[in-house]
Amino acid sequence: MNANKRPLSVTILGCLYIAVGTVGFVYHLSEFLARDAFQYDAVWVELVEFLAIVCGAFMLRGSNWARWLALAWIGFHVILSAFNAFPEFAIHCLFCAVIAWILFRPKAAWYFRGSQIEPT
Repeated sequence: MNANKRPLSVTILGCLYIAVGTVGFVYHLSEFLARDAFQYDAVWVELVEFLAIVCGAFMLRGSNWARWLALAWIGFHVILSAFNAFPEFAIHCLFCAVIAWILFRPKAAWYFRGSQIEPT
């Protein structure tokens, strides 16, 4: 594996973040435009969706800060879902665990570090 070779799991996760962020951004944009443009909750929702797109794009580029932001993004959703129904909270917890596992496995950590020495 060379320094530019990205693990397939990171590629899939990065593309998934971009897709989820884009779909969420477009979906909530209609709500944002239908209401008063100065509704702060709509602005925050759009910002969170935009952050998902940024996470995905920069994870694909190998930026270490992007994997931490991606984990914070799903962690934020875990916290929000704690105030809703238990199944929603449980699913977000599961997603968070799987995403953390994908992003912090040795090959993914090697990719985000940009090291020349491949992990064993």
